[in-house]
Amino acid sequence: MTDYLIVGASILGEAPADLLIRDGRIHSIGPETALLGQDVPIQTINASGLVALPGMVDLHVHLREPGREDAETVETGSRAAAKGGFTAVHAMANSSPVADTAGVVEQVQRLGLESGWTEVYPVGAVTKGLGGKVLAELGAMAESSAQVRMFSDDGHCVNNAQLMRRAMEYVKTIDGFVAQHAQDADLTGWDTEYAAQMNEGRVSATLGLPGWPAVAEEAIIARDVLLADYVGSRVHICHVSTKGSVEIIRWAKQRGIQVTAEVTPHHLMLTDDLVKSYNPVYKVNPPLRTEADTQALREALAEGIIDVVGTDHAPHPDQAKECEWNQAAMGMTGLETALPVVQHAMVETGLISWRRFAEITSVRPSEIYGHGHQGRPFAQGEPANIILVDPSATTTVQPENHATKGRNSPFRGIELPGQVRHTFLGGHQVVLDGELATSRTMGNAA
Repeated sequence: MTDYLIVGASILGEAPADLLIRDGRIHSIGPETALLGQDVPIQTINASGLVALPGMVDLHVHLREPGREDAETVETGSRAAAKGGFTAVHAMANSSPVADTAGVVEQVQRLGLESGWTEVYPVGAVTKGLGGKVLAELGAMAESSAQVRMFSDDGHCVNNAQLMRRAMEYVKTIDGFVAQHAQDADLTGWDTEYAAQMNEGRVSATLGLPGWPAVAEEAIIARDVLLADYVGSRVHICHVSTKGSVEIIRWAKQRGIQVTAEVTPHHLMLTDDLVKSYNPVYKVNPPLRTEADTQALREALAEGIIDVVGTDHAPHPDQAKECEWNQAAMGMTGLETALPVVQHAMVETGLISWRRFAEITSVRPSEIYGHGHQGRPFAQGEPANIILVDPSATTTVQPENHATKGRNSPFRGIELPGQVRHTFLGGHQVVLDGELATSRTMGNAA
C-alpha cells in the first residue's frame, strides 16, 4: 500500500496541516518535517488551497442493479460516487428483482466489493416487492452478510399505518430503522391517470398539470413520527421538501422522538418555476417546491432540524427523460454535483462552515447508519477515508463527462463552485486530480 504525505491541507476549512497516511490510516498530523524521515516510499500531494474533509456518506442512492443496468450499475454508480467525493453510499431497494431478500442484498454487497471505488451498503425493502402489503424478509436481510440495518420502500410510501407500525416494531429489535418516502397515495393520485406531476401551487395551476400538495408529504411525516414515538423506534424521513415538513420534524425532535431527516441538493437550489420549461429533467419525486420551501430547507439544514444531505441519485436512460412531461420518469442524478451544489447553497451563502458541511455530509449520516469507520475525525489512527476539495474551482456541469450512466442532471450548463480533487478510500487513492485513478484495491476500505 502506498503511503501519502498530504502537505498544507486546510483541515475542515480551518488551519492548514500536513497529513501522513500509512497502512490505510492517518498515521500522524503535523508539520511536514516532523512527518518525514521514514525509510519507505511516500507520494507527496501538494494540498495548498485545498480543504480536507472526511469522505462523504450518502444514505440515499439508486444504483439500479440488479435488473436495470441500462440506467446504472453498481460499478458506474460507484465510480460516480468516488468522483463526487463519497466514500460510502447506500443503495435503495427498488432494483429488479427488488432487494427484499437476503440473496439480493448480498448480491448488491458483492458487486460493491468487486467494484472497490466506494463502500456500498444495500438498503432492504420494507415490504415484499415494494408492494406495501406484506413485510419483506427483514430479519434475514439483517442476518445476511450485508447486515442490513436500513429498510425503505423508497419510490413508494409505506401507506398502510398498521404495516408501518409493525415494520418499526420489528426493526427496533435488530437496531435498524425505516427510511420513509413520505407520499400519501390518495392525495397524489399515485398509479392513476390523475397522478400528480409537479408541486401544487401557482405554477401547476398556470400549466394545467395535476398538483402534488405539500400536505401529501406532511401528513405521512406527522403520522410516522407519532408511530415512532408510540413504538419507541427510529424513523428516517427521506428527501424532505416542504416548509411544513420542517416544522413537523422540529416539533418531533423537541419532544425527543427518534426522527432523522435528509434533504437533497436539488431541493436546496431549484424551484418549481423551472417546470415552466416543460423539460422533464426537472420532474422528480418529491417535486421541486417553491422558493419559500427552498429557503426553509436551507435554514433547517443549517440549524440541524434536517440532519443530512442525501442525493437521491436517480439515473435514467435517455429515452425515459427525452419524452413528453407526463410520460417521463421521475428523478435526477446527483452524486457528482452534490458537493458543488451544497457549497453554493450553504457554504457560500454563509449558512454553514466547512466543518458543518462535514457534519451533514459525513459525520451525521455515519452516525445514523452506525458506521464505525466513516465520518471519523482527523486524528491519529483513524481510517483514511478523506477527500481534498478545491473550493475556489468552478465547473460548468456537463453530464456527458460524468461517470454515471445517467445524463439527467438538472444542473446542465450551470457553473458551480468547488471540485473534488482527491478521494482516498481506506488509504487508497481512488480519485487523482479530479479523475478516477487507474487502479484501486477492492473491498478493503475499513
